[in-house]
Amino acid sequence: MSSTEQTAEQPAEETSRPARLTAAAAVAGIEALALVAGGLYVLVTGITGEPDDLTQAVTAGATLVALGLIPGAAARGLLRRKAWSRGPAIITQILALPVAWQLLQANSGLIPAGIALAALAVTGLVLLVNPATTEALGIGRRGEA
Repeated sequence: MSSTEQTAEQPAEETSRPARLTAAAAVAGIEALALVAGGLYVLVTGITGEPDDLTQAVTAGATLVALGLIPGAAARGLLRRKAWSRGPAIITQILALPVAWQLLQANSGLIPAGIALAALAVTGLVLLVNPATTEALGIGRRGEA
């Protein structure tokens, strides 16, 4: 009977948080981790290395870490089905697109990073505007109460 109970519980979990919503939270979480990791890298290399401008290196690193908090909070909110979290998550995806474009324009090893970021941003946007996601977050269509 436990397998029947588990099968009966699984649809309830999917109804409460669709896989698309979980995937959108994962995309935002990956972006948050990348921003924080990049920020920490810039901070550490700026402090331990010989940067042209220490203040600029520390500021850039701290800014990246702080920016990583936005998609991190959005990912947590999406997992908890908080409607407010969709806005910061969408804004993060939109802001990631020009960054990806700039990475793709570089004639260096940053092109794969640009491809990955563009794929993440487009995937995140598709997941966030999906009707199942908006419904799970309690966001109604126009004209609905």
